[in-house]
Amino acid sequence: MAIYQYTSTMIFGRNTNKELNELLEVLLKINSKEEMQDFLEGIFTPKELLEIPNRLQIIKMLKSGVSQHEVADKLKVGIATVTRGSKELQKGRFKNV
Repeated sequence: MAIYQYTSTMIFGRNTNKELNELLEVLLKINSKEEMQDFLEGIFTPKELLEIPNRLQIIKMLKSGVSQHEVADKLKVGIATVTRGSKELQKGRFKNV
């Protein structure tokens, strides 16, 4: 979490930890798939709604052993996007995926 806080501070020029915690609390209160879809459609742009599920596919493909270059080719994303996912996996993230 410390890396995220540092990164968000660098990007936004302020500590967004309070705002992140607020978002997490809101997400945890959502009780159904329909409510979650409604929330996500309200908060994200259509482009973001396409990109986020694509990132999940990146993680799933990497976890199943698909090479980074093959993931990038199949999903038509940049290798840097796939590498970022790979680095997060190496940190031990996405255990529930």
